[in-house]
Amino acid sequence: MNWTLYAALSALFAGLTAVLAKIGVSQVPSNLATLVRTVVVVLFATGIVTASGQFHHLRSISGRGWLALVLSGVATGLSWLFYFAALKEGPISGVAPIDKLSFVIAMVLGFLVLEETVRPLTLAGAALIVAGVLLTLPTVQQRLERFLY
Repeated sequence: MNWTLYAALSALFAGLTAVLAKIGVSQVPSNLATLVRTVVVVLFATGIVTASGQFHHLRSISGRGWLALVLSGVATGLSWLFYFAALKEGPISGVAPIDKLSFVIAMVLGFLVLEETVRPLTLAGAALIVAGVLLTLPTVQQRLERFLY
């Protein structure tokens, strides 16, 4: 499989995650829901690494790699905690689009930190994502409805 199929599957499962998380967080505190999700992810990832025999690669991770992975784990944990807190309080139709601003943030950070090139059409796509997110916000919708009608 190539990276685009992996990315599409990631999007599919992320969408499914949002719905299942909203259902799961409805009866428990959001931090507890995040813990349960995290334990499942740890067990699932451990099973995959064990089954594929990849544990021996731990020795090949550099100090910089370890630091980046640990910080990525912290960022993931914070993202999940805030995501579940947002789902606990708000609708998926509001939370999920805002969460997708992560693409724009990742693109900007990729440009600034990793010096990746950003093509004009990618910038246009990012602008459309921002516009799409804004259009999903109830306050923006109310203002536009007053303006249009």
